[in-house]
Amino acid sequence: MTIPPDEPCYPISVVAQMVDLHPQTLRNYEQLGLVVPQRSEGNRRLYSAAEVERLRKINRLTQELGVNLAGVEVILHMADQIESLQIQIATLEAQLSTMTEAAERLPQSPLQPS
Repeated sequence: MTIPPDEPCYPISVVAQMVDLHPQTLRNYEQLGLVVPQRSEGNRRLYSAAEVERLRKINRLTQELGVNLAGVEVILHMADQIESLQIQIATLEAQLSTMTEAAERLPQSPLQPS
C-alpha cells in the first residue's frame, strides 16, 4: 500500500531529520506560509510527502542557490501557478480533442463546402 503524496503522516521531528533542518526552522517556514502542515487531533504538526519535497526545494534554493526567503516565496508561488496552468492546459486539450472527434462524426451539411 502506498501513501498518497498529500497524506499528512510525518511529525516535525522526523521531517527535520529528513530535510536536515532544525524544527524551529520548519516552524518559521510555516509562520511565513511557505509550508502548511496539517494538525493532528492533539494539535501536532503532520507533514505530507509533498510538503517534505517542498521543504527540500526550499532548502536547495536557500542553501545551494543563495535565494532569500522572500525570493523563495515568489519562486514557489510561480511554480505553483505554472503547475496549475499545466493542469488547466491538459484539461482543455482533452476537451478540445473530444469536441473535435465529436464534430468529425457529425454528418456534413449540404450547404457547407467539403
